[in-house]
Amino acid sequence: MIRVVIADDQQLIRAGFSALLASEADIDVVGEAATGSEAVDLVARLRPDVVLMDIRMPDGDGIWATGQIVADPLNAATHIVIVTTFEIDEYVVDAIRAGASGFLVKDTEPVELIRAVRVVARGDALLSPGVTKRLLERVSGGLSAVLDTRALSVLTDREREVLTLVGHGLTNEEIATKLFLSPFTAKTHVSRIMQKLGARDRVQLVVTAYETHLVRTGWNAG
Repeated sequence: MIRVVIADDQQLIRAGFSALLASEADIDVVGEAATGSEAVDLVARLRPDVVLMDIRMPDGDGIWATGQIVADPLNAATHIVIVTTFEIDEYVVDAIRAGASGFLVKDTEPVELIRAVRVVARGDALLSPGVTKRLLERVSGGLSAVLDTRALSVLTDREREVLTLVGHGLTNEEIATKLFLSPFTAKTHVSRIMQKLGARDRVQLVVTAYETHLVRTGWNAG
């Protein structure tokens, strides 16, 4: 069962999301918060699998709350999806930097919202390859002021190759095809890379690929 907390200052939005998700047999809405600080406290108490986090809330906005939640090691299994009315690049970038696993706008189709919860619950990123590449290329110069490749020293050559493809936004299946691996082997490589680098999810792997210049602006995986 996927346990979800909904954080939004609009009661109607919370009620709508809750009713939609509660209709799914594998999803359980365990709590709701109307402010950023409430969301942080609720997550600390309930340790949900997924948080649907609004950005513009009183008493700590969604970006701040995301950072607070991610900073607590006890919340390592909690994944955050930013849900907002405003589809602006800066919000997505700030959310990624804060530790969010995905980003959705509030007019997303119901089926996509449900899919989003399931995707991030299993540790995958909720950013399409195109969006990921566009956003991270846009801010790649500011992700890390100093190039530090020490993190890569724990990876094998094959794992670096896989991390590069993750950085380009490829799925496990696409990585498997490109490297002539089975999908299971590709998934295993990604899981080991996450473990070695202490990454919460695939988004953090993408950021690492850019920070260490495994992927650079203008490059492609072709």
